[in-house]
Amino acid sequence: MSENLKITEIFGENVFNDTVMRERLPKKIYKELKNTIEGRKDLDPVVADVVAEAVKEWAIEKGATHYTHWFQPLTGTTAEKHDSFISALQPDGKVMMEFSGKELIKGEPDASSFPSGGLRATFEARGYTAWDCTSPIFVKKDAAGTILCIPTAFCSYTGESLDKKTPLLRSMEAINVQSLRLLRLFGNTTSKRVTPSVGPEQEYFLVDLQKFLKRKDLIFTGRTLFGAMPPKGQELDDHYFGAIRERIAGYMKDVNEELWKLGVTAKTQHNEVAPAQHELAVVYGEANVAVDHNQLVMEVLKKIAGRHGLRCLLHEKPFAGVNGSGKHNNWSLTTDDGKNLLDPGKTPHENVQFLLVLTCILRAVDIHADLLRESAADVGNDHRLGANEAPPAIISVFLGDQLEDVLSQLIETGEATSSIKGGTLKTGVRSLPDLAKDATDRNRTSPFAFTGNKFEFRMVGSADSIASPNIVLNTIVAEAFSEVCDRLEKAEDFALEVHDIIKEYATKHQRIVFNGNGYSEEWVEEAKRRGLPNIRSMVEAIPALTTEKAVVLFEKFGVFTRKELESRAEIQYEAYAKAINIEAKAMIDIAGKQIIPAVVAYVTKLAKSINEVKKAGCEIVDAQQKLLEETSALLKETKNAIDTLIEITETAGKMEEGKTQAEFYHDQVKTAMEDLRTPVDQLEMIVDKDMWPMPSYGDLIFEV
Repeated sequence: MSENLKITEIFGENVFNDTVMRERLPKKIYKELKNTIEGRKDLDPVVADVVAEAVKEWAIEKGATHYTHWFQPLTGTTAEKHDSFISALQPDGKVMMEFSGKELIKGEPDASSFPSGGLRATFEARGYTAWDCTSPIFVKKDAAGTILCIPTAFCSYTGESLDKKTPLLRSMEAINVQSLRLLRLFGNTTSKRVTPSVGPEQEYFLVDLQKFLKRKDLIFTGRTLFGAMPPKGQELDDHYFGAIRERIAGYMKDVNEELWKLGVTAKTQHNEVAPAQHELAVVYGEANVAVDHNQLVMEVLKKIAGRHGLRCLLHEKPFAGVNGSGKHNNWSLTTDDGKNLLDPGKTPHENVQFLLVLTCILRAVDIHADLLRESAADVGNDHRLGANEAPPAIISVFLGDQLEDVLSQLIETGEATSSIKGGTLKTGVRSLPDLAKDATDRNRTSPFAFTGNKFEFRMVGSADSIASPNIVLNTIVAEAFSEVCDRLEKAEDFALEVHDIIKEYATKHQRIVFNGNGYSEEWVEEAKRRGLPNIRSMVEAIPALTTEKAVVLFEKFGVFTRKELESRAEIQYEAYAKAINIEAKAMIDIAGKQIIPAVVAYVTKLAKSINEVKKAGCEIVDAQQKLLEETSALLKETKNAIDTLIEITETAGKMEEGKTQAEFYHDQVKTAMEDLRTPVDQLEMIVDKDMWPMPSYGDLIFEV
């Protein structure tokens, strides 16, 4: 049996997908449900009852005993509460197994302890989950058994969104409505829906589980808080795209099979730049499903790792000094009849609709660069962005030579008359074929790069949900489309107005276009000259959520209310403060209970050795005495740094939660943490390896 045939046999076997629905639902019910899925009709309770029964029977055949409303609270992870299908005990002692339409479409999980940012009080427990029929139902099989998982939205009793899915669905509807307006103006009467398509690339690290368990910092925070660089890091680039080791290949095989069964189109796998770092990418899918699938990818990566004696690290920067992990979010707009609004065609200078879409996106990104930056802000990502391993913290757009040339023609002369062609790449070897070149190269330093027929937003952190960046992208582009449609619908000369808008937007927003090296210091200065925001940290990024500009944007399209935005800002500040607080306390714990005792033992051993040399009447080697003095000085510096960090952390903990506290953690606590790490990392290079209390970087990233 071929591998391809095997994939087709297992792919989607744990998903209640369209094929299964056709087989198990009456034809009329199937059509009614499809109308609901495609947004043409509200869900009929009668339809829900029939679907629920079919889903229950299918799941029980798969071995399911429980069901759960699977949702995505504002923690960035997923949540689930399991209920069995048991409904009643019969007189004969047997149980009834039931699952109603009401149980399918609505749940009341309480879930009051999830962050709400003041949208509800903890004592007000009602929170509702509502079935999202646009994302397929699936079953998960693990140590808990087989669980029927129903993707749902999560909202409060008063209707506010408490999750990532609800605003994503709202933003998808906004971009759909405005895109269809635009297409109709260009004479398209056949397309019925426009959907954001997303293809995320997931980077991650793998370390040996037993070594992981000896690192309290990894256990508590997901990253190493101490650690000196080994003699070799990633300098030779020999890990990147290298042969995949058997242990890792076995892990990847199991990950793929698990994901394929869940209907996740895992496609690409390879070693990444840093030692022990890898990547998995999936085929493009509808944004909502892509978000759900990426959550499953992260869950499966972690679950399968344990079976192989490994630990998967999704933190953006688990090791200082080597590349961190990101999650490139590839985004485009596609109609239900297969048209990609971001496809320039062979002659983009003649593709007026594409040029209008492109310049609308430039406008959207320029006006709302702060929001786009905030959508990728988290504690871990602060260690990556702007660090010459990931895009800079400055938002800019890479278009490539071809499109930049077209826009330059429009700006300078008002007309674009040509497009740069790709040409042919000649290898100079007869046995190798000549290759058709793309019209432009790529730019891996750009945070928002056009890559042929899509934009790649490269800022997103590896541990993050991709919901937030896609919510922002959908909404800001919907706004740009809406403004254009308002003008075109009133225009006396449609063609002339389109021409004028394209030139106007290309000219007004050309400052956001940058094709050069985003890592260079020159770009930082140039961006400042252009007036582009340079938002360096999560704490600096959060205010973008609650500007009047943001409130007007999101309320106009019904994506967020002012109250929902304010709640998310509050949650972000609290999340930042809590994360840094945990890291600080972990450093205090590790340094006080593990590192200082180990160093004291080493100093004692060294001093004893020197005394024995003295007693023997031998000459003391200067190096021994200097080593003792150096180690003792670093030990003292470490102890002082611990005391300072304890004091500053206690001060931070007494502050009122919110922006001021988060800023204090960023400005004061993080600085004190660095002051503690510096002498500890120096001590690691001195103390005997056998006496050092935890595995080193070399142990973790090279011995997998």
